[in-house]
Amino acid sequence: MKTNNTEGLTMFEINVLIQQGGKFVIFPYSISRLVKRIKSSNIYFVRPNEYTFKYALKHFLINLSVGWRIFPFGPIYVIKSMYYLIRGGNDYTQVILEDLNYNNPTYTPDLHYLQNA
Repeated sequence: MKTNNTEGLTMFEINVLIQQGGKFVIFPYSISRLVKRIKSSNIYFVRPNEYTFKYALKHFLINLSVGWRIFPFGPIYVIKSMYYLIRGGNDYTQVILEDLNYNNPTYTPDLHYLQNA
């Protein structure tokens, strides 16, 4: 799954932003075809002091337009998705950080150069 809003950031910068209040958020949404339901989600990195409304609005509109078609479960999934959108998404910061730290080596800046300067 692709993580949005982390382009150009190193692991060190991501960890610093998370310590300042940033988080990884998932916005679930449902797309209902005639017989089949596709439940999906996108991962967004929300920086400190940034609101999730601009990310949630897209998923809110998708839920309203194509999420309700399968009866009786379509409306149930749409309402459940709306609940998480209103809450600001699901916070998956720890799970995603563990995965990123496992797949990427830890970046520790070499402070040796700063001490000799």
